[in-house]
Amino acid sequence: MKRFFLGSALSLLVAFSALAGLQEGDVAPDFETQASFAGKPFAYSLKEARGKGPVVVYFYPTAYGRGCNIQARTFAINHDKFAAASATIVGVSLDSIERLNEFSADPDYCASKFPVASDTDGKIANAYGLSVDESKTGRLDSRGVQVNHGAIARTTFVVAADGKIVASVGDLQPAENVEKALEIVQGLGKSAQAGQ
Repeated sequence: MKRFFLGSALSLLVAFSALAGLQEGDVAPDFETQASFAGKPFAYSLKEARGKGPVVVYFYPTAYGRGCNIQARTFAINHDKFAAASATIVGVSLDSIERLNEFSADPDYCASKFPVASDTDGKIANAYGLSVDESKTGRLDSRGVQVNHGAIARTTFVVAADGKIVASVGDLQPAENVEKALEIVQGLGKSAQAGQ
């Protein structure tokens, strides 16, 4: 009986760890994928982006999802503050590049301020320890268009220029998620200034 409970507890711990994703201090997996910026597709490389400073890699359920709209809009509004902290932003979802072309250029959401990357097979999400919830396939987005893919839990990673994860942010409302990521990258800038 004790073995059963111990086995169950270990299974829950492993399951929770898998859902939690990578943590502070872990090495962020570099990835290359098709992304969209201002409605135009291009090849995105995290390694290349890290060469310019920290990168906010945010995973979200779908383009034109209600919470995702709020999050994208909040990132767009605060884009200059992230840039002032030498940080870039990339959103990652299971959306097709065609869907992301619309979303990236939409003046109400991404507003051509930052790229959004396509992870149609979920490999990038899985590499970050995030799972794909296929039960979400078939839902309607905020425009009433059917979403033909699963969802990734809203999770944001702040990746330093050296490739290490500085922080992971989850379990927050969309706008709060952005505000927390901004607070973290601004803190990185202050730490760097203090070290000079």
